[in-house]
Amino acid sequence: MARQPETIIITGGTRGLGAAISQALHEAGNTVVTTYAHDHDGADAFRNRTGIPVYCWDVTHPEACRKGVAEVEAVYGACQVLIANAGISHAAPFSEMTPQAWRSVIDTNLGGSFNMARAVWPGMMAQGGGRIITIASIVGQRGGYGLTAYAASKAGVMGLTRSLALEGAAHGIRVNAVSPGYMDSGMIAEIPDRILRKVQGEIPVGRLGYPEELARMILFLCGTDCDFITGQVLSLNGGQYME
Repeated sequence: MARQPETIIITGGTRGLGAAISQALHEAGNTVVTTYAHDHDGADAFRNRTGIPVYCWDVTHPEACRKGVAEVEAVYGACQVLIANAGISHAAPFSEMTPQAWRSVIDTNLGGSFNMARAVWPGMMAQGGGRIITIASIVGQRGGYGLTAYAASKAGVMGLTRSLALEGAAHGIRVNAVSPGYMDSGMIAEIPDRILRKVQGEIPVGRLGYPEELARMILFLCGTDCDFITGQVLSLNGGQYME
């Protein structure tokens, strides 16, 4: 069962998996606001194509997140759902990974999820509830060759999700993570072909996931049928990893 239309903020929502999620939530009748950090032309094209409002701020900056959320809420009302989707990857063998690359991935993927959750948390407590959905990854569950920083950041996102769920439950705040496997999205382009071929061969259903499949899982978590679900990591990986 769907809820009444809600105000939803999705970070990194103008391209790739984020764009698919934004569009699905928008088409379901919600007030969706997306954010981006750097690609102005891409963000303009997304806004013109979909009609979805787009805001620019960097999720690695706590104050930018706080101000951005306040600006959105002043226009569209209290944020009822946050989807912490913004993320980057840096594919390199561990021996070649620089401290700067490590820090950039951790700050964006894990730090950005923390910063955004912190920005919406007081408002959700004041309104008596809300939902936060983070985006984890199969790589955070099982590791990934050449993806040390990404794996560490996504494992951290899962720990953050479970801890926030414990603290938020009494306030009506439900916090869950979706953990995609290898999806047919822009980030796949960063994986070397020889590794990607190996990965595809390990997926029992025999293909990559589709962004629309992830979007449908997010829609489920935004509905009323999952109010008893919190602190969970829902996997979407074609059977590649089971726990």
